Amino acid sequence: MSEKIVQTAGREQLGSFAPLFAHLNDDVLFGEVWNGEAIDVKTRYIVTVVSLMASGVTDASLTYHLQNARDHGVTREEIADIVTHAAMYVGWPRGWAVLRLAKEVWREETPAATERERYQNTIFFPIGEPNPYGQFFVGQSYLAPVSTEQVPVFHVTFEPGCRNNWHIHHARQGGGQMLICVGGRGYYQEWGREPVEMTPGTVVHIPAEVKHWHGAAPESWFSHLAIEVAGEETGNEWLEAVSEADYRRL
Repeated sequence: MSEKIVQTAGREQLGSFAPLFAHLNDDVLFGEVWNGEAIDVKTRYIVTVVSLMASGVTDASLTYHLQNARDHGVTREEIADIVTHAAMYVGWPRGWAVLRLAKEVWREETPAATERERYQNTIFFPIGEPNPYGQFFVGQSYLAPVSTEQVPVFHVTFEPGCRNNWHIHHARQGGGQMLICVGGRGYYQEWGREPVEMTPGTVVHIPAEVKHWHGAAPESWFSHLAIEVAGEETGNEWLEAVSEADYRRL
């Protein structure tokens, strides 16, 4: 065995109160058993984790042994498989409890979430797919249909700095659009007017024949529901992009 396990917690914490217990913990369990030569330390930590799991122990002592198992070569994939296998024999709830602890111990090995994934975790509606109307946007946007019957509703998401071109919802009668912000921070602006900041819960009513744009703040993702208002002879006219100078004045 290349590594000698040494433990002093028994004497440090219980030496004066229970000296025999401290001796058995430090000198016998960790002094003799843990330093046996038949199996390596990595295997001993695996056996210990499974034994504690079978006993229903999910306190700091199990976390300690999970950390040591990780430090002695047990991978995230291995511990997940080990605990799953053991759960079939010792109980599903215990598997859940141990996997929650293990997930935290191996957290630094979990691939970092993308900005999109982190933002998705903050909103209710799915981000969806790249916007098929992307040629009318500056930056990347996404579109996810919420309802295509009765009242059309679409979830539109803008990456930071993304905005659509100036555009007009035409209608002979009725028409227009409603926007309801459901995530992040963005802006809505009508031609000739000051921009309106949009945060979750902000509702904007856009009458037909009004030139406008909407999109994300420079440093924030932004999502809104776009609700099409019924009308006669409706159509959408896309116009010029919002100038960089105007956008940077927000």
